[in-house]
Amino acid sequence: MRILVLGAGAVGGYFGGRLVEGDADVTFLVRAKRRAALARDGLVVKSALGDLKLAVKTLGTGEATAPFDLVLLSCKAYDLDSAMAAIAPAMGPESTVLPLLNGMAHLDALVARFDSSRVLGGSCYIGATLDADGAVLHMGRMQSLLFGEMDGKASPRVKAFADILARTKIDAETSPAIHQAMWDKFVMLAALAATTTLTRATIGEIVAAPSGETFMLATLAECAAVAKAEGFAPTPAAYDGARRTLTQRGSGFAASMMRDLVKGGRTEGDHVIGDLVRRGAARRIDTPILRVALANLEVHEAKRAQASTVAAASISA
Repeated sequence: MRILVLGAGAVGGYFGGRLVEGDADVTFLVRAKRRAALARDGLVVKSALGDLKLAVKTLGTGEATAPFDLVLLSCKAYDLDSAMAAIAPAMGPESTVLPLLNGMAHLDALVARFDSSRVLGGSCYIGATLDADGAVLHMGRMQSLLFGEMDGKASPRVKAFADILARTKIDAETSPAIHQAMWDKFVMLAALAATTTLTRATIGEIVAAPSGETFMLATLAECAAVAKAEGFAPTPAAYDGARRTLTQRGSGFAASMMRDLVKGGRTEGDHVIGDLVRRGAARRIDTPILRVALANLEVHEAKRAQASTVAAASISA
C-alpha cells in the first residue's frame, strides 16, 4: 500500500512517522519550506513512546501525480479546499482518503470532491505540536487512530491499512460505527474548545473556579443535545468519558484551538463551534454557550483580519 500523508505537521508528522518506523511505504506532501527542513534535519518526533529521527520521502506542491492507495489527510479545517486541490492529482480510481480533521463538516466537502466510495471515516486522539525547530512534540502517551467505512461494512482496504498499523506503535482500531465515533469526539472536542477558548484556561483552572464545573457540564450538555438531534446521541461510555475528562481536577488539558487563540493564530472555530451552532439552529436546539463561544472566536478572527490589512497597508506605503 502506497500512502501519501498531506503535510508533516503535528498530527501528520506523528502518525506518518510511526508508519515509516513500521516500514510502511509513506511519502509526505509538503510545502517548500517544510520540505527543505525535512531534507536537512529529517522528520524528528519527540515522544515518551520513543523518539524518532527519520529520513523520509517527500513531494512538493504539484508533484503528487502518481496514484496513491491511501491519502492521510490531517490539515487544519480552514485549509481543506487547498488540501483537496493538492491531493487531487494523487487520487486514482482506487485511491482512498482517510481524513483526521476535527469536526464533521469536512466529510461533505470530501465526498463532493472525490465521491463517497473513496472517503473513509476517521478520528484520532493525540496531543501534539511542533516546536520552534520543527520537531513534533508528542505530549502524553495518547496516540490512537480509529477508522472505518462510512457504511460500517468490512472492506479489503480497511483490513490492509489495519494490517500495516499493526506493525507500528500506533493504538489503531477499525470501527463498524465510525460515524458515531466521530460524533462522540465532536461532542467532547466542541465542549473543550468552547470552554477553554472562552476562558483562555485549562480544564483544571476552569473547574477550580466556583462555577467552573457547572459551566463545563452545561456546555457538554449543549453539544450532546445537538448530536442527539442529528441522530448521533453520544454513547453512554463516550459521554461518561467526556464528563470525566472535562471535570478532572488539576488537569492541564486545553483545546489546541485555545493555544491558537492565545498565540493570535487562526482557529478552527467556524468549522467546529460554528458548525455545531448552525446544526443546532436548524434542529431548533438552543445553544447559548456555544453561540457566545462562536462570537468570541469570530471577534478574534475579525481582529486578525484587521491587523493583517493594516500590516499589508504599512508595507505598501
